[in-house]
Amino acid sequence: MAEEKSLSGLSEEEAQEFHGIFVQSMSGFVGVAAFAHLLAWFWRPWL
Repeated sequence: MAEEKSLSGLSEEEAQEFHGIFVQSMSGFVGVAAFAHLLAWFWRPWL
């Protein structure tokens, strides 16, 4: 029997793997952005 696919065309295992990578990437992006904002704040506070 073939694996059941969702609307995205991914199996449950593939979707969970993609989700894990997505969450890690988003967390890294937010961390870098927060650090950049902190550095900008130390350089020239905007409030």
